[in-house]
Amino acid sequence: MASGELRSLVAVGAAVSAAMWYARFTARNVRPGLPRLAAFLPVCSILPVLPFAFVAIHTRGISGFFLAWLAEFKLLLLASGQGPLDPSLPLPTFIAIAAFPVRRRDPKNAQGSGLDLLTSAVYVALLAAIVSLYEHKERMNPYVLLVLYSLHMYLALELVLASAAAAVHTVMGMDLEPQFDRPYLSANLRDFWGRRWNLSVPAVLRPCVSRPVRAHVGAAGAGVLAAFLVSGLMHELMFYYITLQPPTGEATAFFTLHGVCTVAEGWWAKHKGWPRPPGAVATTLTLAFVLATGFWLFFPPITRPGADKVLIAECEAMVAFVRDAGSWLAAYVRSP
Repeated sequence: MASGELRSLVAVGAAVSAAMWYARFTARNVRPGLPRLAAFLPVCSILPVLPFAFVAIHTRGISGFFLAWLAEFKLLLLASGQGPLDPSLPLPTFIAIAAFPVRRRDPKNAQGSGLDLLTSAVYVALLAAIVSLYEHKERMNPYVLLVLYSLHMYLALELVLASAAAAVHTVMGMDLEPQFDRPYLSANLRDFWGRRWNLSVPAVLRPCVSRPVRAHVGAAGAGVLAAFLVSGLMHELMFYYITLQPPTGEATAFFTLHGVCTVAEGWWAKHKGWPRPPGAVATTLTLAFVLATGFWLFFPPITRPGADKVLIAECEAMVAFVRDAGSWLAAYVRSP
C-alpha cells in the first residue's frame, strides 16, 4: 500500500501544481469578482476530488483538509482580490501558500519553526503510547476510549500541521502560520475556537465567511454563527473523506451548537457586572463541554462505521514500521 500511496502522492502533487499554475495565470489576466470566480471553477471542482486518489484514511483526510478546505478557501479569497495569495508570487511559493499553513516571510515579524524538537519528541512519544493502549480497547470504558481519541486527534493534528509547515519553512524559507496555542488552557469557547484550536481554520473562515456576513447583516453574532455553520459543513466533508459514508449532519449540529454557545458567551461577557467562574473552573467547564458534546455529536460519525478501527490499524502499522526501521538502523550502526 505504501508504494501505491507514494504513486498517488506524485500524481496528486502534479495535479495540484497544474491547477495552481492555471489559477495563478488566470488571476494575472482576469479581474477580481465574478469573472475571476467563474474562471476558478475548474480548479475549485478538481481540488476536492484529488484526495480520493489515496487509499489510507490518514493521507485521504490530511490531503482533504489541505486541498478541499485550506486551498479552496484561499482561492475563493483570491477570486475577490483578497487573502494571502498573490498572482505575482513565484509558482512554488503560490502553491505552498495555497495548500499549506504558511505565509510569505515578513522580516519584521519572523517566526520560528513551530513545535521545537523536544516538544515534538514528547508529542510523538505520547501518540505512540496512546496507539499502544489501543491493544486493550476492547476492555476499555467507551468514554475512556473517546478521551484517548480526543488526545490522539489533538497530538496528530499538532504534529501533521507543524511538520508540513516546518518542511515548507525549511525548504522555501517561509514563515509559519500559528497552529495551536495550548487549547487545554482555554478559558471559554471563544478562546478555544478563535485563539487556540487549529488556527488555520479561523484564519480562512474569518475573511471568507464571518466578516462578509457581519458586514451584510450588521451583527457580529451572525458572522460567528455563519462561520461555525460553514465549519460544520466542511467537517461533514472531512468525515466523508475518512469514512466514505454519506454525511449524517452530526458534525454540523456540533458546530452549530458551539456557535450558538459562543455567541451567548459573547453576549454574557458584555455585561461587566455579571458573575464569572474563576479561571481554573472556567477552563474545566470549557473542556468538559467540548468533550461531552464531542462524545455526543463529533465522534459517532467516525466510530459508527468503524473508521476509528481502520485509523488505529494504520497507526499501529506506522509505529511498527518506525520501530523496525529503528531496530535495523541500530543493528547496522553496531555492526563492524
